[in-house]
Amino acid sequence: MSLHLDARQRAMLQEMGVTVWGPSPAQEAIAQPPAIASAAPAAVAAPAMAPPRAQTQTPSPALAERPQAPPAHTTSRSAPPAPTPAPATTGAATPALRLHPPQTLYPTADPAQTPAGLGRGWLIVAESLTPAEPLGGDAGRLLDNMLRAMQLHRHPRVFLAALERSAPGTEASTDIPATLADTVAHLQPAMVLVLGHVAARAALGRTEPLGRLRAGPHVLAGCPAVVTYDPAFLLRSQDNKAAAWADLCRALAMVRSAEAEAEAEG
Repeated sequence: MSLHLDARQRAMLQEMGVTVWGPSPAQEAIAQPPAIASAAPAAVAAPAMAPPRAQTQTPSPALAERPQAPPAHTTSRSAPPAPTPAPATTGAATPALRLHPPQTLYPTADPAQTPAGLGRGWLIVAESLTPAEPLGGDAGRLLDNMLRAMQLHRHPRVFLAALERSAPGTEASTDIPATLADTVAHLQPAMVLVLGHVAARAALGRTEPLGRLRAGPHVLAGCPAVVTYDPAFLLRSQDNKAAAWADLCRALAMVRSAEAEAEAEG
């Protein structure tokens, strides 16, 4: 067992003639760690257990009430791009059309057997898928039935000016209204019957809906004109056949009225 003596106690024992066996003061200092060394970790560890002081402090009202503006780059990144305005629509464009020369629909009809009240002739303006055979196909057969119901198959002067959509590589007609006006001036029909919206826009140079064009009277080169549905549309919409027949009856009534007036004047 060794005695732990400090330097003063050792000096007193030496003066009394007592020999001290054990480690010297320097060795004891080395062997025994200082007391502060063992206490240091506790002193250091204690603040670590407590919450940081900055977190327990209440922010000042000035900082709490001040709004935080978002960074400029975040705002520019999150902002949606400005929408591109859609181009304004001006309605459906008239297709490029080619006007065929007028052709007689019933060339074998006997002029002596022409029923009264049909006038001196009729010009039909219509879009046709088969201009070389205007009364062929389903639409052509329906057109033939419409004209036969009016007794026009017995009239030798019933003409068709067929409009055909211009195929790639073919030249479209440049001024259809002027060409039709020349045709009317040459044929001198009693009525121009315009079938369908495409034909009405091409013949009359008008852009109103077909319903409005059907309702109003028209004049083409001094000749009365009536607009109605085309046979191809009537094949798709059977409910409009009665309205088309009413338009045809109106055209017949106009021709008969003009013929009666001419006879009364003569």
